[in-house]
Amino acid sequence: MGSAETKAAGPGAAEPRPAEPTGTGSSGSGTALTAADAAGVAAAGGRGRSDLAGLEAGLDALETRAAAKVPVWHLLRDKVAPPVLAVLLVLVVWQLAYHFQVKPHYELPSPADVAGSVHQMWLQGTLFGYIWTSLSRGALGYVASVVIGTPLGLLVARVAPVRAAIGPILSGLQAMPSVAWVPAAIIWFGLNNSTIYAVVLLGAVPSIANGLVSGIDQVPPLFLRAGRTIGATGLRGVRHVLLPAALPGYLSGLKQGWAFAWRSLMAAEIIATSPMLGTGLGQLLENARTNSDMPGVLAAILLILVVGIGIELLVFKPVERRVLRSRGLLV
Repeated sequence: MGSAETKAAGPGAAEPRPAEPTGTGSSGSGTALTAADAAGVAAAGGRGRSDLAGLEAGLDALETRAAAKVPVWHLLRDKVAPPVLAVLLVLVVWQLAYHFQVKPHYELPSPADVAGSVHQMWLQGTLFGYIWTSLSRGALGYVASVVIGTPLGLLVARVAPVRAAIGPILSGLQAMPSVAWVPAAIIWFGLNNSTIYAVVLLGAVPSIANGLVSGIDQVPPLFLRAGRTIGATGLRGVRHVLLPAALPGYLSGLKQGWAFAWRSLMAAEIIATSPMLGTGLGQLLENARTNSDMPGVLAAILLILVVGIGIELLVFKPVERRVLRSRGLLV
């Protein structure tokens, strides 16, 4: 018996194999479950890839939404009709106030009287001359304000001692009425264009500088570190990283700077009147007041308002929309 067992366990006998792990104890069923699990994993992976592809397609569709052609009547309804209705409402209220003599007619002329005053200037060939005199002064003073205010804003924003010293002064100058500078400018420069440009600069430069400072303060520090990493330092960092990142705030400062420049110009033209200065809209307003010409006064006010709105709509509004659209903030 012992010899039989020795023969069975000899070198020719097959060695026992370790049992294969199975789910239910049989190798066949274990193989079947493994294949099923693999098929399930493959199916789940396919569904996951399909869901991910659908999500990416949806995000791409949101980011690259095709600009559908807007019907003309939609533009008229959404863009043209509201301001036209507002103007008509103002004219109706104005005409009613004239009709019921809320003020005497020599103090409150009708819209037709004011339109007649503008038409008279048109017939005399002086209307565009008044507008051009003021607009050219405002544009030149504004450009000079941008040239001065931009580096000043950069200096205040990036150099802490300069901000501590000049920052409060800029805020105070921005809040100060521009008309307060006119008497001093007349004494300093006399009745000439230098007085008008000085008042415009003192009104617009603080607004532009403060707008740029506010825009730079909102730039994430990560942008500046990334710029330094790729070598954008010094003036290159300002040009390629800092100013583009601060552009929305800077643009708001530029818009506000133009508003202050235009207001300062009108204040200077109203007070600093001289034949050598020519006649701008401010001088036109003052001359009409001196002559007790209320249609002329209201016509000058209307022209000042129209020029201000025109610059906003034709210059700043398109630039603002382009900047916002480039940053995905406007569809």
